[in-house]
Amino acid sequence: MKRVIFATKNKGKIKEIQAVLGDSYEVITMEEAGINTDIDETGTTFEENAAIKAETVRDLCGEIVLADDSGLEIDYLNGEPGIYSARYMGHDTSYDIKNKNLIDRLTGVPDEKRTARFVCAVAAAFPDKPTIVVRGTMEGIIGYEIKGKNGFGYDPIFFLPEYGMTSAELSPEEKNRISHRGKALRAVKEKLEEME
Repeated sequence: MKRVIFATKNKGKIKEIQAVLGDSYEVITMEEAGINTDIDETGTTFEENAAIKAETVRDLCGEIVLADDSGLEIDYLNGEPGIYSARYMGHDTSYDIKNKNLIDRLTGVPDEKRTARFVCAVAAAFPDKPTIVVRGTMEGIIGYEIKGKNGFGYDPIFFLPEYGMTSAELSPEEKNRISHRGKALRAVKEKLEEME
């Protein structure tokens, strides 16, 4: 089984990644590969940041490295928190506080103006080929309360009208089937298989 390193330290994220790629690839984290480096995300888009992360780790190990950059875009807030989703309100601020802040900022805003999407760009950096980057999205609205125990991050406020629940209320299998990350990972898996 071919090994790929995923440039993340996020345990919630690695579970989702292994669920999608694990049948075809041995997916290990940077730490499991013995790489412990801080990467400056200096890009202005999800795609640029994903490529920066993948290429930085690839340059350190010389192996196939995948990296993602993902976040939440809220239309009413001009796309906030966007590429700053992880750093929104500070790295050490809990998602309970971040989620409550976003709900509070949308007080009085009707459903039709609460539109939002999760975006995920996944980059694959190779030792001997150009880097490829794909994008997946999941559309929804920002809910009125924090609901659900599955998922992580902004999942408890991201309401999916067609399911009548937040993405934190979906089962992990259902979430992987429809999520931005699941879509992007399946797209990158197809690209990897084409290149073999």
